[in-house]
Amino acid sequence: MNCDVLIRNAAVLDGSGAEAVRADVAVVDDRIAAVGPELEWRSNDTIDADGLVLSPGFIDVHTHDDTAVIGNPAMLPKLSQGVTTVVVGNCGISASPVTLRGEPPDPMNLLGTAQAFRYPTFAAYLAAIAEARPAVNVGALIGHTALRNNHMDRLDRTATESEIAGMRAQLEDALEGGALGLSSGLAYLSANSATTEEVMRLAEPLAAAGAIYTTHMRTETETILDSMREAFEIGRMNRVPVVVSHLKCAGIANWGRSGEVLEALEHAQQTQETGCDCYPYAAGSSTLDLRQVDERVKITITWSSPHDEVAGKNLAEIATGWNVTQMEAARRLQPAGAIYHSISEQDMRRILGHRATMIGSDGLPLDPRPHPRLWGTFPRVLGHYCREEKLFPLPTAVHKMTGMPAQRFGLAERGLIRAGNAADLVLFDAKTIEDSATFADPVQPAKGIERVWVNGVLSYTAKGATGQRGGRFVARGRTTWIQ
Repeated sequence: MNCDVLIRNAAVLDGSGAEAVRADVAVVDDRIAAVGPELEWRSNDTIDADGLVLSPGFIDVHTHDDTAVIGNPAMLPKLSQGVTTVVVGNCGISASPVTLRGEPPDPMNLLGTAQAFRYPTFAAYLAAIAEARPAVNVGALIGHTALRNNHMDRLDRTATESEIAGMRAQLEDALEGGALGLSSGLAYLSANSATTEEVMRLAEPLAAAGAIYTTHMRTETETILDSMREAFEIGRMNRVPVVVSHLKCAGIANWGRSGEVLEALEHAQQTQETGCDCYPYAAGSSTLDLRQVDERVKITITWSSPHDEVAGKNLAEIATGWNVTQMEAARRLQPAGAIYHSISEQDMRRILGHRATMIGSDGLPLDPRPHPRLWGTFPRVLGHYCREEKLFPLPTAVHKMTGMPAQRFGLAERGLIRAGNAADLVLFDAKTIEDSATFADPVQPAKGIERVWVNGVLSYTAKGATGQRGGRFVARGRTTWIQ
Protein backbone atom coordinates (compact mmCIF):
# COMPACT_ATOMS: atom_id res chain seq x y z
CA MET A 1 0.00 0.00 0.00
CA ASN A 2 1.06 3.59 -0.60
CA CYS A 3 1.12 6.45 1.88
CA ASP A 4 2.17 10.09 1.85
CA VAL A 5 4.67 9.81 4.71
CA LEU A 6 6.31 6.72 6.18
CA ILE A 7 8.28 7.10 9.43
CA ARG A 8 10.35 3.99 10.13
CA ASN A 9 12.14 2.66 13.22
CA ALA A 10 10.94 5.36 15.60
CA ALA A 11 10.69 5.00 19.36
CA VAL A 12 6.96 5.69 19.44
CA LEU A 13 5.54 7.30 22.56
CA ASP A 14 1.84 7.15 21.80
CA GLY A 15 0.75 9.83 24.31
CA SER A 16 -1.02 7.45 26.70
CA GLY A 17 1.84 7.34 29.19
CA ALA A 18 2.90 3.87 28.04
CA GLU A 19 6.54 3.04 27.41
CA ALA A 20 8.00 3.60 23.95
CA VAL A 21 7.79 0.85 21.34
CA ARG A 22 9.83 0.60 18.14
CA ALA A 23 7.40 0.99 15.28
CA ASP A 24 6.65 2.46 11.87
CA VAL A 25 3.92 5.05 11.29
CA ALA A 26 2.20 5.62 7.95
CA VAL A 27 0.36 8.86 7.15
CA VAL A 28 -2.25 9.30 4.41
CA ASP A 29 -3.58 12.82 3.81
CA ASP A 30 -4.23 14.29 7.28
CA ARG A 31 -4.57 10.98 9.15
CA ILE A 32 -2.43 8.31 10.73
CA ALA A 33 -3.14 5.32 8.50
CA ALA A 34 -1.22 2.59 10.33
CA VAL A 35 1.08 1.98 13.30
CA GLY A 36 3.15 -1.18 13.70
CA PRO A 37 6.49 -2.93 13.29
CA GLU A 38 7.93 -3.13 9.77
CA LEU A 39 4.88 -1.84 7.94
CA GLU A 40 4.66 -3.01 4.33
CA TRP A 41 3.77 0.42 2.98
CA ARG A 42 5.54 2.44 0.28
CA SER A 43 6.09 6.17 0.24
CA ASN A 44 8.05 8.80 -1.66
CA ASP A 45 8.70 10.44 1.72
CA THR A 46 10.27 7.80 3.97
CA ILE A 47 12.11 8.90 7.10
CA ASP A 48 14.47 6.65 9.02
CA ALA A 49 13.81 7.74 12.61
CA ASP A 50 16.26 5.35 14.26
CA GLY A 51 17.43 6.91 17.53
CA LEU A 52 14.59 9.44 17.60
CA VAL A 53 11.29 9.66 19.48
CA LEU A 54 7.99 10.07 17.65
CA SER A 55 5.16 11.45 19.76
CA PRO A 56 1.82 13.14 19.19
CA GLY A 57 2.07 16.87 18.55
CA PHE A 58 2.25 18.80 21.80
CA ILE A 59 -0.90 20.58 22.97
CA ASP A 60 -0.35 23.93 24.67
CA VAL A 61 -3.38 24.13 26.94
CA HIS A 62 -2.68 27.63 28.21
CA THR A 63 -1.99 30.28 25.59
CA HIS A 64 -2.84 33.84 24.72
CA ASP A 65 -2.39 33.23 21.00
CA ASP A 66 -5.94 34.37 20.15
CA THR A 67 -4.87 37.14 17.77
CA ALA A 68 -1.41 35.73 16.96
CA VAL A 69 -2.83 32.73 15.07
CA ILE A 70 -4.44 35.24 12.70
CA GLY A 71 -1.92 38.08 12.63
CA ASN A 72 1.16 35.82 12.63
CA PRO A 73 -0.12 32.49 11.30
CA ALA A 74 3.38 30.99 10.92
CA MET A 75 3.29 30.57 14.73
CA LEU A 76 7.03 29.89 14.90
CA PRO A 77 7.33 30.27 18.69
CA LYS A 78 5.03 27.27 19.13
CA LEU A 79 5.78 25.23 16.01
CA SER A 80 9.53 25.31 16.73
CA GLN A 81 9.03 23.55 20.06
CA GLY A 82 6.74 20.83 18.71
CA VAL A 83 3.38 22.40 19.56
CA THR A 84 0.71 21.48 17.01
CA THR A 85 -2.40 22.69 18.89
CA VAL A 86 -2.95 25.79 21.02
CA VAL A 87 -5.85 26.46 23.39
CA VAL A 88 -6.68 30.18 23.30
CA GLY A 89 -9.05 32.29 25.39
CA ASN A 90 -7.48 31.62 28.79
CA CYS A 91 -7.59 33.76 31.95
CA GLY A 92 -10.98 35.23 31.09
CA ILE A 93 -9.67 37.05 28.01
CA SER A 94 -10.55 35.98 24.48
CA ALA A 95 -10.56 37.71 21.12
CA SER A 96 -14.18 36.77 20.58
CA PRO A 97 -16.98 37.45 20.99
CA VAL A 98 -15.87 41.03 21.70
CA THR A 99 -17.30 44.48 21.01
CA LEU A 100 -15.20 47.31 22.46
CA ARG A 101 -16.20 50.86 23.39
CA GLY A 102 -12.61 52.09 23.31
CA GLU A 103 -9.28 50.49 24.06
CA PRO A 104 -9.42 46.98 25.57
CA PRO A 105 -9.38 46.89 29.37
CA ASP A 106 -6.47 45.31 31.22
CA PRO A 107 -5.61 42.44 30.75
CA MET A 108 -7.43 42.13 27.40
CA ASN A 109 -4.74 44.48 26.10
CA LEU A 110 -2.38 41.47 26.20
CA LEU A 111 -4.12 40.39 22.99
CA GLY A 112 -3.52 43.70 21.23
CA THR A 113 -4.97 47.17 20.77
CA ALA A 114 -8.57 47.90 19.79
CA GLN A 115 -7.77 47.16 16.13
CA ALA A 116 -7.06 43.52 17.01
CA PHE A 117 -10.59 42.91 18.32
CA ARG A 118 -12.53 42.47 15.10
CA TYR A 119 -14.71 39.51 16.03
CA PRO A 120 -18.08 40.46 17.54
CA THR A 121 -19.23 36.84 17.21
CA PHE A 122 -17.51 33.51 17.64
CA ALA A 123 -18.43 32.67 14.04
CA ALA A 124 -16.51 35.73 12.86
CA TYR A 125 -13.44 34.52 14.75
CA LEU A 126 -13.70 31.05 13.19
CA ALA A 127 -13.96 32.60 9.74
CA ALA A 128 -10.79 34.60 10.40
CA ILE A 129 -8.92 31.46 11.48
CA ALA A 130 -10.04 29.65 8.33
CA GLU A 131 -8.85 32.55 6.17
CA ALA A 132 -5.50 32.89 7.98
CA ARG A 133 -4.71 29.15 7.80
CA PRO A 134 -2.40 29.11 10.84
CA ALA A 135 0.42 26.59 11.13
CA VAL A 136 -1.11 25.11 14.30
CA ASN A 137 -4.56 23.92 15.29
CA VAL A 138 -6.69 26.21 17.44
CA GLY A 139 -9.10 25.24 20.23
CA ALA A 140 -10.90 28.16 21.86
CA LEU A 141 -12.24 29.03 25.29
CA ILE A 142 -14.58 31.97 25.82
CA GLY A 143 -13.39 34.58 28.32
CA HIS A 144 -15.56 35.75 31.21
CA THR A 145 -13.88 39.18 31.15
CA ALA A 146 -14.48 39.48 27.42
CA LEU A 147 -18.18 38.78 27.97
CA ARG A 148 -18.33 41.29 30.85
CA ASN A 149 -16.77 43.90 28.57
CA ASN A 150 -19.54 43.34 26.02
CA HIS A 151 -22.45 43.83 28.42
CA MET A 152 -21.35 46.08 31.30
CA ASP A 153 -20.80 49.83 31.40
CA ARG A 154 -17.99 49.35 33.94
CA LEU A 155 -16.16 46.31 35.25
CA ASP A 156 -15.64 47.22 38.90
CA ARG A 157 -19.01 45.77 39.97
CA THR A 158 -20.97 42.56 39.76
CA ALA A 159 -23.22 41.94 36.79
CA THR A 160 -26.99 42.35 36.87
CA GLU A 161 -29.43 39.60 35.92
CA SER A 162 -29.96 41.07 32.44
CA GLU A 163 -26.21 41.41 31.90
CA ILE A 164 -25.63 37.80 32.93
CA ALA A 165 -28.39 36.75 30.54
CA GLY A 166 -26.64 38.59 27.71
CA MET A 167 -23.31 36.99 28.56
CA ARG A 168 -24.88 33.53 28.70
CA ALA A 169 -26.49 33.99 25.30
CA GLN A 170 -23.11 34.77 23.74
CA LEU A 171 -21.45 31.87 25.56
CA GLU A 172 -24.17 29.45 24.42
CA ASP A 173 -23.77 30.64 20.83
CA ALA A 174 -20.02 29.98 21.00
CA LEU A 175 -20.55 26.56 22.56
CA GLU A 176 -22.82 25.67 19.68
CA GLY A 177 -20.00 26.74 17.39
CA GLY A 178 -17.54 24.33 19.03
CA ALA A 179 -15.91 26.41 21.79
CA LEU A 180 -14.20 24.30 24.45
CA GLY A 181 -15.74 26.08 27.42
CA LEU A 182 -15.51 29.12 29.68
CA SER A 183 -12.43 30.70 31.24
CA SER A 184 -12.24 33.25 34.03
CA GLY A 185 -9.56 35.62 35.29
CA LEU A 186 -10.93 36.60 38.68
CA ALA A 187 -7.56 37.86 39.91
CA TYR A 188 -7.71 40.82 37.53
CA LEU A 189 -9.52 44.03 38.48
CA SER A 190 -11.68 43.71 35.35
CA ALA A 191 -13.28 40.57 36.84
CA ASN A 192 -12.42 40.67 40.54
CA SER A 193 -15.73 42.33 41.41
CA ALA A 194 -17.67 39.43 39.92
CA THR A 195 -19.27 37.34 42.65
CA THR A 196 -19.08 33.58 42.80
CA GLU A 197 -22.79 33.59 41.97
CA GLU A 198 -22.16 35.57 38.76
CA VAL A 199 -19.64 33.00 37.53
CA MET A 200 -21.84 30.14 38.73
CA ARG A 201 -24.75 31.40 36.68
CA LEU A 202 -22.61 31.91 33.62
CA ALA A 203 -21.18 28.40 33.90
CA GLU A 204 -24.61 26.72 33.94
CA PRO A 205 -24.72 25.91 30.18
CA LEU A 206 -21.36 24.12 30.23
CA ALA A 207 -22.47 20.70 31.47
CA ALA A 208 -25.14 20.20 28.80
CA ALA A 209 -22.57 21.09 26.14
CA GLY A 210 -19.92 18.76 27.57
CA ALA A 211 -17.65 21.78 28.00
CA ILE A 212 -15.02 22.77 30.55
CA TYR A 213 -14.35 25.58 33.07
CA THR A 214 -10.81 26.93 33.43
CA THR A 215 -9.81 29.65 35.86
CA HIS A 216 -7.05 32.06 36.71
CA MET A 217 -8.25 32.03 40.29
CA ARG A 218 -9.18 35.02 42.43
CA THR A 219 -5.78 34.87 44.07
CA GLU A 220 -2.68 32.69 43.99
CA THR A 221 -1.17 34.18 47.15
CA GLU A 222 -2.02 33.83 50.85
CA THR A 223 -5.71 32.95 50.46
CA ILE A 224 -5.14 30.54 47.59
CA LEU A 225 -7.05 27.72 49.32
CA ASP A 226 -10.17 29.92 49.45
CA SER A 227 -9.79 30.57 45.73
CA MET A 228 -9.46 26.87 45.03
CA ARG A 229 -12.61 26.15 47.02
CA GLU A 230 -14.47 28.77 44.96
CA ALA A 231 -13.26 27.24 41.69
CA PHE A 232 -14.21 23.73 42.74
CA GLU A 233 -17.61 24.86 44.00
CA ILE A 234 -18.40 26.42 40.61
CA GLY A 235 -17.49 23.14 38.93
CA ARG A 236 -19.26 20.91 41.45
CA MET A 237 -22.55 22.85 41.47
CA ASN A 238 -22.63 22.87 37.66
CA ARG A 239 -21.28 19.31 37.25
CA VAL A 240 -18.51 20.55 34.96
CA PRO A 241 -14.77 19.73 34.93
CA VAL A 242 -12.45 22.39 36.37
CA VAL A 243 -8.90 23.22 35.30
CA VAL A 244 -6.93 25.56 37.55
CA SER A 245 -4.76 27.69 35.28
CA HIS A 246 -1.00 27.99 35.91
CA LEU A 247 -1.26 26.60 39.44
CA LYS A 248 1.37 28.20 41.65
CA CYS A 249 2.12 29.56 45.12
CA ALA A 250 2.81 33.19 44.23
CA GLY A 251 4.56 35.67 46.47
CA ILE A 252 7.38 35.10 48.94
CA ALA A 253 4.97 34.83 51.88
CA ASN A 254 3.30 31.92 50.07
CA TRP A 255 6.40 29.85 49.33
CA GLY A 256 6.46 26.29 50.63
CA ARG A 257 2.70 25.75 50.47
CA SER A 258 2.55 23.59 47.35
CA GLY A 259 1.99 20.49 49.48
CA GLU A 260 -1.25 21.78 50.98
CA VAL A 261 -2.32 23.26 47.63
CA LEU A 262 -1.96 19.88 45.93
CA GLU A 263 -3.68 18.20 48.87
CA ALA A 264 -6.67 20.49 48.27
CA LEU A 265 -6.64 19.53 44.60
CA GLU A 266 -6.53 15.83 45.43
CA HIS A 267 -9.35 16.22 47.95
CA ALA A 268 -11.54 17.80 45.25
CA GLN A 269 -10.65 15.00 42.84
CA GLN A 270 -12.38 12.51 45.12
CA THR A 271 -15.78 13.91 44.19
CA GLN A 272 -15.35 15.87 40.95
CA GLU A 273 -13.23 16.25 37.81
CA THR A 274 -10.40 18.68 38.48
CA GLY A 275 -6.89 19.29 37.18
CA CYS A 276 -4.38 22.04 36.52
CA ASP A 277 -1.72 23.29 34.17
CA CYS A 278 1.74 24.62 34.98
CA TYR A 279 4.68 26.25 33.18
CA PRO A 280 8.25 25.12 34.01
CA TYR A 281 9.65 28.42 35.29
CA ALA A 282 9.87 30.09 38.71
CA ALA A 283 8.61 33.38 37.30
CA GLY A 284 5.34 34.59 35.85
CA SER A 285 4.46 37.30 33.35
CA SER A 286 1.48 39.54 32.75
CA THR A 287 0.58 43.20 32.79
CA LEU A 288 2.16 45.35 35.51
CA ASP A 289 -0.15 45.07 38.54
CA LEU A 290 0.44 47.42 41.47
CA ARG A 291 -0.87 44.73 43.83
CA GLN A 292 2.09 42.55 42.89
CA VAL A 293 4.79 45.16 43.45
CA ASP A 294 7.02 43.82 46.24
CA GLU A 295 10.51 45.21 46.73
CA ARG A 296 11.73 41.73 47.70
CA VAL A 297 10.76 40.40 44.26
CA LYS A 298 12.71 41.02 41.06
CA ILE A 299 10.30 42.55 38.52
CA THR A 300 11.43 43.07 34.92
CA ILE A 301 9.50 45.53 32.76
CA THR A 302 8.91 44.08 29.29
CA TRP A 303 7.04 47.07 27.82
CA SER A 304 5.58 50.39 28.93
CA SER A 305 3.30 52.61 26.88
CA PRO A 306 4.49 55.93 28.38
CA HIS A 307 8.13 54.86 28.80
CA ASP A 308 9.15 52.41 26.10
CA GLU A 309 12.80 53.26 26.74
CA VAL A 310 12.84 51.18 29.96
CA ALA A 311 11.84 47.84 28.38
CA GLY A 312 14.13 45.11 29.67
CA LYS A 313 15.09 46.95 32.85
CA ASN A 314 14.24 45.91 36.39
CA LEU A 315 11.71 47.94 38.30
CA ALA A 316 14.24 48.50 41.10
CA GLU A 317 16.79 50.14 38.82
CA ILE A 318 14.10 52.23 37.14
CA ALA A 319 12.94 53.47 40.55
CA THR A 320 16.50 54.26 41.60
CA GLY A 321 17.13 56.18 38.40
CA TRP A 322 13.99 58.22 38.93
CA ASN A 323 14.67 58.60 42.67
CA VAL A 324 11.23 57.27 43.59
CA THR A 325 9.83 54.15 45.27
CA GLN A 326 9.17 51.06 43.20
CA MET A 327 5.45 51.57 43.70
CA GLU A 328 5.62 55.12 42.35
CA ALA A 329 7.77 53.96 39.43
CA ALA A 330 5.20 51.25 38.66
CA ARG A 331 2.41 53.84 38.63
CA ARG A 332 4.34 55.98 36.14
CA LEU A 333 5.00 52.99 33.89
CA GLN A 334 1.41 51.84 33.50
CA PRO A 335 0.10 50.44 31.29
CA ALA A 336 3.03 48.06 31.10
CA GLY A 337 4.08 44.42 31.03
CA ALA A 338 6.17 42.66 33.64
CA ILE A 339 7.94 39.43 34.55
CA TYR A 340 7.62 38.60 38.26
CA HIS A 341 10.26 36.33 39.82
CA SER A 342 7.87 35.49 42.65
CA ILE A 343 7.63 31.67 42.58
CA SER A 344 9.63 29.11 44.53
CA GLU A 345 11.47 26.64 42.30
CA GLN A 346 10.69 23.85 44.77
CA ASP A 347 6.96 24.62 44.72
CA MET A 348 6.95 24.80 40.92
CA ARG A 349 8.68 21.44 40.62
CA ARG A 350 6.23 19.78 43.00
CA ILE A 351 3.24 21.09 41.05
CA LEU A 352 4.81 20.33 37.65
CA GLY A 353 5.44 16.74 38.69
CA HIS A 354 1.95 16.05 40.03
CA ARG A 355 -0.10 13.47 38.13
CA ALA A 356 -2.97 15.96 37.57
CA THR A 357 -0.77 18.60 35.91
CA MET A 358 -0.76 19.39 32.19
CA ILE A 359 1.79 21.63 30.48
CA GLY A 360 0.82 25.15 29.42
CA SER A 361 3.20 27.90 28.32
CA ASP A 362 1.11 30.98 29.22
CA GLY A 363 3.35 32.77 26.73
CA LEU A 364 2.53 36.29 25.54
CA PRO A 365 3.26 36.46 21.79
CA LEU A 366 2.75 40.22 21.48
CA ASP A 367 5.19 41.07 24.26
CA PRO A 368 8.28 42.70 22.66
CA ARG A 369 10.54 41.07 25.30
CA PRO A 370 8.59 37.93 26.16
CA HIS A 371 9.07 35.54 29.03
CA PRO A 372 11.20 32.63 27.68
CA ARG A 373 8.26 30.28 28.22
CA LEU A 374 6.82 31.53 24.90
CA TRP A 375 9.60 29.75 22.98
CA GLY A 376 10.92 27.20 25.45
CA THR A 377 8.24 25.57 27.61
CA PHE A 378 7.90 22.11 26.07
CA PRO A 379 11.59 21.39 25.33
CA ARG A 380 12.40 22.66 28.83
CA VAL A 381 10.05 20.08 30.34
CA LEU A 382 11.49 17.30 28.16
CA GLY A 383 15.13 18.28 28.44
CA HIS A 384 15.76 19.97 31.77
CA TYR A 385 13.06 18.56 34.06
CA CYS A 386 12.65 15.12 32.49
CA ARG A 387 16.08 14.11 31.15
CA GLU A 388 18.36 16.08 33.48
CA GLU A 389 16.41 16.48 36.71
CA LYS A 390 14.47 13.20 36.33
CA LEU A 391 11.32 14.79 37.74
CA PHE A 392 9.30 12.23 35.77
CA PRO A 393 9.97 9.62 33.06
CA LEU A 394 9.72 10.58 29.39
CA PRO A 395 6.41 8.74 28.72
CA THR A 396 4.83 10.71 31.60
CA ALA A 397 6.20 14.01 30.32
CA VAL A 398 4.80 13.37 26.84
CA HIS A 399 1.44 12.29 28.28
CA LYS A 400 1.18 15.60 30.17
CA MET A 401 1.43 17.49 26.89
CA THR A 402 -0.50 15.17 24.54
CA GLY A 403 -2.94 12.49 25.66
CA MET A 404 -3.97 14.11 28.93
CA PRO A 405 -4.91 17.54 27.52
CA ALA A 406 -6.64 16.02 24.50
CA GLN A 407 -8.83 13.92 26.78
CA ARG A 408 -9.60 16.71 29.24
CA PHE A 409 -10.37 19.43 26.69
CA GLY A 410 -12.29 17.15 24.33
CA LEU A 411 -9.84 17.52 21.43
CA ALA A 412 -11.18 14.55 19.52
CA GLU A 413 -8.82 12.27 17.58
CA ARG A 414 -5.73 14.11 18.82
CA GLY A 415 -3.15 13.54 21.52
CA LEU A 416 -2.61 9.84 20.77
CA ILE A 417 -0.76 8.03 17.99
CA ARG A 418 -3.53 5.73 16.82
CA ALA A 419 -4.66 4.66 13.36
CA GLY A 420 -7.45 7.00 12.30
CA ASN A 421 -6.33 9.92 14.47
CA ALA A 422 -5.18 13.24 13.08
CA ALA A 423 -1.55 13.19 11.93
CA ASP A 424 -0.23 15.75 14.42
CA LEU A 425 3.27 14.38 15.05
CA VAL A 426 6.61 15.46 16.49
CA LEU A 427 9.92 13.73 15.85
CA PHE A 428 12.57 14.73 18.39
CA ASP A 429 15.88 13.66 19.86
CA ALA A 430 15.33 12.86 23.54
CA LYS A 431 19.10 13.01 24.15
CA THR A 432 19.53 16.59 22.92
CA ILE A 433 16.18 18.35 23.16
CA GLU A 434 16.45 21.52 25.23
CA ASP A 435 15.18 25.05 25.44
CA SER A 436 17.42 27.87 24.16
CA ALA A 437 15.29 30.85 25.22
CA THR A 438 16.49 32.70 28.32
CA PHE A 439 15.26 35.72 30.27
CA ALA A 440 18.12 37.74 28.74
CA ASP A 441 17.57 36.39 25.21
CA PRO A 442 14.04 34.98 25.04
CA VAL A 443 13.41 34.76 21.29
CA GLN A 444 15.32 31.56 20.54
CA PRO A 445 14.05 28.33 18.96
CA ALA A 446 14.67 25.11 20.88
CA LYS A 447 17.16 22.39 19.97
CA GLY A 448 16.38 18.76 19.23
CA ILE A 449 13.11 19.12 17.30
CA GLU A 450 13.67 17.24 14.02
CA ARG A 451 10.26 17.36 12.31
CA VAL A 452 6.73 18.55 13.05
CA TRP A 453 3.63 17.53 11.10
CA VAL A 454 0.29 19.28 11.58
CA ASN A 455 -2.64 17.37 10.08
CA GLY A 456 -0.11 15.48 7.93
CA VAL A 457 1.60 18.64 6.66
CA LEU A 458 5.35 18.82 7.28
CA SER A 459 5.49 22.28 8.84
CA TYR A 460 8.86 22.41 10.61
CA THR A 461 12.25 20.69 10.42
CA ALA A 462 15.55 21.16 12.23
CA LYS A 463 16.37 23.72 9.52
CA GLY A 464 13.30 25.82 10.35
CA ALA A 465 9.74 26.32 9.17
CA THR A 466 8.85 24.80 5.81
CA GLY A 467 6.31 27.49 4.99
CA GLN A 468 3.54 24.91 4.74
CA ARG A 469 0.66 25.52 7.16
CA GLY A 470 -1.79 22.74 8.05
CA GLY A 471 -3.57 24.05 11.14
CA ARG A 472 -7.32 24.37 11.57
CA PHE A 473 -9.96 25.14 14.17
CA VAL A 474 -10.60 22.18 16.46
CA ALA A 475 -14.15 22.00 17.75
CA ARG A 476 -15.07 20.55 21.14
CA GLY A 477 -15.48 16.80 21.20
CA ARG A 478 -15.95 14.34 24.04
CA THR A 479 -13.97 14.95 27.22
CA THR A 480 -12.47 11.99 29.07
CA TRP A 481 -11.07 12.58 32.53
CA ILE A 482 -8.45 10.37 34.14
CA GLN A 483 -7.68 11.43 37.70
